[in-house]
Amino acid sequence: MVFTLTLAILALAIAAYLLSSRRAAVVAATDDVHLHSRPSYHGLHSFLWVLITGWGILIFLVIFGNWWVTSSLMAQISEAAPDAAMIERQLILSDARAIAEGRISSESGDLRQALSTRFARLDAIHSWALIVLGLGGAFLAGLYSYSRVAPEWRARNHSEKVIRAVLLVMAGIAILTTIGIVLSLIFETMRFFSAIDWQIHKYLFGTTWSPLSGVFEGKMDADKVGALPLFAGTLLITLIAMIVAVPVGLFAAIYLSDFASARVRAFAKPMLEILAGIPTVVYGFFAAITLAPMLRDGGEAIGIRVASESALAAGIVMGVMIIPFISSLSDDVINSVPQSLRDASLGLGATKAETMQQVVLPAALPGIVSAVLLAVSRAIGETMIVVMAAGQGANLTANPLEAVTTVTVQIVALITGDTEAETAAGPAFTLGFTLFVLTLIMNIAAQRLVAKYREKYD
Repeated sequence: MVFTLTLAILALAIAAYLLSSRRAAVVAATDDVHLHSRPSYHGLHSFLWVLITGWGILIFLVIFGNWWVTSSLMAQISEAAPDAAMIERQLILSDARAIAEGRISSESGDLRQALSTRFARLDAIHSWALIVLGLGGAFLAGLYSYSRVAPEWRARNHSEKVIRAVLLVMAGIAILTTIGIVLSLIFETMRFFSAIDWQIHKYLFGTTWSPLSGVFEGKMDADKVGALPLFAGTLLITLIAMIVAVPVGLFAAIYLSDFASARVRAFAKPMLEILAGIPTVVYGFFAAITLAPMLRDGGEAIGIRVASESALAAGIVMGVMIIPFISSLSDDVINSVPQSLRDASLGLGATKAETMQQVVLPAALPGIVSAVLLAVSRAIGETMIVVMAAGQGANLTANPLEAVTTVTVQIVALITGDTEAETAAGPAFTLGFTLFVLTLIMNIAAQRLVAKYREKYD
């Protein structure tokens, strides 16, 4: 229903735009006066007012209405079953919703039946409030903006003010979202460390990762939260992926930008970029079904033991997946270097290869480093390939032929496991926060390195 109301408000906004524009044009034609703003600005003013008012009321009622319905039902459950645990109350509420929506049988106890009846009544009130207030507010906003149409009305100025306010709100939402994510990571991390008595050294340098082994006894064992194998596995697979992706992607970009003919470039560049469109699960299947058995059989042929799930298989396939990121971005950066620099170098007698090495690459260094950092972030955040090709066991090893796991795989395993999400959130958020800090440090170090060795040209 919310989607239908959203479309209805959009239709009202379009109608308000047409009517206000038409009225402004008629006023200008009949009264033979000069409008301050063009008719389209009068229509835009009406369109914005209807859309913002209607959607604003709709968003507020959806958020507040759902909270009101849930809190009312939870209060009734607390009165009827004061000794029930929170998870049991939530289960009762979920059953009542399902009964009201006809998804399960109504023969589920008197409390659930009563709650389902009240839920249906409150949900009906909420739905009518959405319809009446949402559409009514949008309609009144349209009437107000329509009545303001006049030759002296500065519709363009007011429309631009509204647009600036909307842009400011959108920017604020982006900033607040970032702050909210960081704060949630920090608070959950502090809660996790408080559960292990702030033994941070055991988390950073411990070699045993089984954080949920003691949660059913109401405690978290600090000796089993060692995340060192996870970060070692993440760095190992990322390193292998970068060894594959950086040379291939960068050399491909150099060739396509300055050495390939137009015909070869027109064919090769789209073929490279096709790799970026392949789903990661397909890469995972390829790594698990094709590459991993090939590496295992090849190792047996020369007397080397290669695990069926290995960091090498996951790293190689991940590197192939990342090649388009490096090649496309590096190609764009190299092409953005002014042609005058190339011409000056060639005019002094340098070859194409010397020009690329001594002039173009130093000028394009910041962009190339940014492309590599983006590829590293992509490799660190990859999950599906690691799950299917490298395994999920927290194994501390530097041998790429052994099975390892990564931070992102363990985060997914914690959140999607059988343990309650609130309990598993502590270790998962802590892993995420640590990964966030390490990535931030790496980006700062790379920026300083680029600033130190960057070639500047006038």
